Amino acid sequence: MKQALVDDTEDVSLDFGNEEELAFRKKIRHPLATFFHLFFRVSAIVTYVCCDWFSRSFVGCFVTVLLLLSFDFWSVKNVTGRLLVGLRWWNHIDEDGKGRWIFEARKASPQRSVATEAEARIFWLGLVICPLIWTVFFFSTLFSLKLEWLALVIAGISLQAANLYGYILCKMGGERDIGKITASFLSQMVFQTASPRDFQKPGLKGLEIHKH
Repeated sequence: MKQALVDDTEDVSLDFGNEEELAFRKKIRHPLATFFHLFFRVSAIVTYVCCDWFSRSFVGCFVTVLLLLSFDFWSVKNVTGRLLVGLRWWNHIDEDGKGRWIFEARKASPQRSVATEAEARIFWLGLVICPLIWTVFFFSTLFSLKLEWLALVIAGISLQAANLYGYILCKMGGERDIGKITASFLSQMVFQTASPRDFQKPGLKGLEIHKH
C-alpha cells in the first residue's frame, strides 16, 4: 500500500509541444497581406452590389469595380500568394513568342512551415469563393437583361479565375491535366483537414521552378 501511494503521487511530465504547434497553426503571421488578400475582391463585390446606393453614375461604378478587380489580381498574383502559401506563378513569353507557365514553391524550413493553417484557409477560400460569386452575378445579369454590366462581370470572372487556375496549377506542380487537377484539388479541400503541409509541395529545395 505504501509503495502504491508513492507511485500514485509521482510527478508526471506534461508535453506542451502539441499545444504550441496548434497555436502556431492558428496564428496569422502576415496580417496586412491577409487583409489585402480579401479587401480588394470583397470591395469589388460590395461596390458592384451596392453601386446604385453609392452613385448614379454607371461609368463611375464601372471604373471603380474594374480598378478594384485589377488591384486584386495584381496583389494576389504577386504578393499574397507568395507570403501566405509560399506559391507564385506567371506566364513568360520567350523569344519565339510562345507563352510558358512558370511556377514556384518555397520549401518550409525544419523550424517553421511556409503557411499557417489560418493563412492557408483564408487564401484558398477567398480564391475559390469569389469567382463563384461573380459566376452567380453573370447569370443574374444575363437573366435580368442588364447587359451593360455584362462586360464588367465577365472581367471579374476572368481576372479571378485566372488567379485561381494559376495557383491550382502551381500547387499541383504544373500538372496541366484539368481532370487530374480538379480531382486532386477537390479531394484535398474536402477530405483532408487543412494544415500547413497541405498547402506546400514537399521535397523542394528553396524555390523549385516548373516551366510549361
